[in-house]
Amino acid sequence: MAGSRVRWRWLVLPGAALALWALTHTDRHSDPAAAPGPSTTPSATASARPGTEPSASPGGGAPAPRVDGSYDPADCAAAVRKYAAAAGIHPHLLMAILYNEAYKPHDPALERAWQRYKPDAAFGIANMHRAAFDEVKRGRDFAGRSWEELPDDRNLAVQAAAWYLHDLDRRLPAHRPAGLTRDDLLALGYNAGAGNMLAFARGVAPGAQAGSYLERLHDNWDRAGRAVAR
Repeated sequence: MAGSRVRWRWLVLPGAALALWALTHTDRHSDPAAAPGPSTTPSATASARPGTEPSASPGGGAPAPRVDGSYDPADCAAAVRKYAAAAGIHPHLLMAILYNEAYKPHDPALERAWQRYKPDAAFGIANMHRAAFDEVKRGRDFAGRSWEELPDDRNLAVQAAAWYLHDLDRRLPAHRPAGLTRDDLLALGYNAGAGNMLAFARGVAPGAQAGSYLERLHDNWDRAGRAVAR
C-alpha cells in the first residue's frame, strides 16, 4: 500500500494495537457486489489476517523474513523470475500481485497470531488461503509441503502463487469481451476466485473492491516491472 512502511515487532506488540490493526484491515479482498454467485474455486488471497538482515535462501530465491518484519516485494525478484518461468506466467504480473498483497506486515509471528484470532486468514507474502494452497499443490513438486510453512518460506509462497495463476490462466476462455486484459483477469481471479474471474471474462463489471484491487495493480505495475528486471 502507498505511504510509509509500518514496522511491527511482535514481541512488543500490545494487544490493543493488534486489535486496531485487525479492524482496519478486514475484508479488503471480498467483493460481494461483483460476484454473480459463489466462486467455484477458492481465491488465493484474504484480508487481515528472528534472525538477521535478509540472506539469500538456497538456490538464490527469496530471502528469509527480516528480524523487524519489514518487507519489500522486490527482495523476491529472483524467486519471481524462477517460478513464473516454471509456471508459464508473466513474472511482471506475479511481482505486481506481490506488491498488491504487501498491504499488511508479513512477519511470521504476527501472521500466526492473527490466524489464531481469525482461523480463515491467509498466510505468506502472497496471502494464500489454506484451501487454495492445498488445491494448487496437488501433483506438483511441492505437494508434500504444508500451508503452515508459508509465513517462513517466501520461496514456497511465490511458487504457490505462480502455479495458482497458471491454473487460473488455463480456465480463461479464448474469446473474451474487450476491456480487461488477460493479466487483469488473472489478477482479479487471484483476488476474487476463479468463478468471479470467469464472470468478469464474460463481461460482468467488477464491483468496487475488485475494481480497487485492479487499480492498485495498475498503480504497482511500473515498479513491479523495475523490480523483476533486477
